[in-house]
Parts: sequence; structure tokens; C-alpha cells
Amino acid sequence: MLTRKSWINIIIEVKAMTNEKYITIPELANLLGVSRIAIYNRVKKGQIPATKIGRTYVITDKTIANILGKEVTGRGKKRIDAAVHKTVREYGEVLKQLGKE
Repeated sequence: MLTRKSWINIIIEVKAMTNEKYITIPELANLLGVSRIAIYNRVKKGQIPATKIGRTYVITDKTIANILGKEVTGRGKKRIDAAVHKTVREYGEVLKQLGKE
């Protein structure tokens, strides 16, 4: 049975061997300024994709970029487009008036 320290060493090796960068849930929580529990809950609900290595979850740099808004996925773009169209449809005249001011 591997100890927690052994798993951490394996994670470090995986980070070094692959092109993708990984961080752990506590690292992501620290980066976002939220609790570890909040991140764990989102991982458990499937809101944040993560891979479990031993007892530790790791999250890819692409997922982190998406969370931080540095990269928008196709699904994200569709959601943004839908929100813009809805806003223009519902508030088009108000937006025109504001544009004139």
C-alpha cells in the first residue's frame, strides 16, 4: 500500500512526464481563494472535471484556464451567444436609447 507521500511523488512524476499541467484540489482552492471543500463538492457534482490518482484529485491546466475564463469552450461560447441574443431581444430598445446618450 502506498503512503500519501508516495502518491504525491507519483503525481509529481505524472506532471513531469505529460505535456499537460496538473494541480491538486487544495492548490486550485488556494488559487481561487475558496475552501477546499467547495472545490471537492464541485468535483463530486461533476462541475469541475478531475482525475483521481490514489486518494488525490488532479485538475488539468485546460480546466483551470476554463474556470479562470482565459479559455472558452465551444459550449461556453454557445451559452454566451444565447445570453447575448436573449438580452438584445428583451432589451433592444433600451440598449439603443443608452447608445444614443
